[in-house]
Amino acid sequence: MTVAWFTIEDLGGLVRRHRVDDSISKAFTRITRTDLVIVDDIGLLPVSPDAAEGFYRLVDAAYERRSLAVSSNLHPSGFDEIMPKTLATATVDRLLHHAHVVVTTGDSHRLSEATNGNGVVALT
Repeated sequence: MTVAWFTIEDLGGLVRRHRVDDSISKAFTRITRTDLVIVDDIGLLPVSPDAAEGFYRLVDAAYERRSLAVSSNLHPSGFDEIMPKTLATATVDRLLHHAHVVVTTGDSHRLSEATNGNGVVALT
C-alpha cells in the first residue's frame, strides 16, 4: 500500500510551485495514484488561499477514486472558519459524500503522556 501524507500548508506550497508552469492538475493526479492520501491537522490555524485551493483540488481529484483521510480539530461544518465559504462548501460536499466520519472525544494522547511524565526526559 502506498501512502502520501500532507499538512494543508504543504498543499498550498504545492499549488504555488506548480502554478508557475501550469502543472497543478498533473501534480494532483500524481498524488492520487497512491492508495491513501492523508491530510493532517486541519483547523489549527486559518489557511492561506493557496492552501485552501490545494485542499479543494486534492479532495476533488480523489473524489470517488482514492481513499482520503483527514484529521481535524474542527468538524467539517466549521471548515468555512478557516477557508473561504465557497471552497469550504465544495470541499466538504465531496469529502463527506460516501465518507466514514470518526469523531473522537477525550483528552489529547500527547498531552496525557506529557502530564503523566511518560516520554518526558528531564534536562540536566
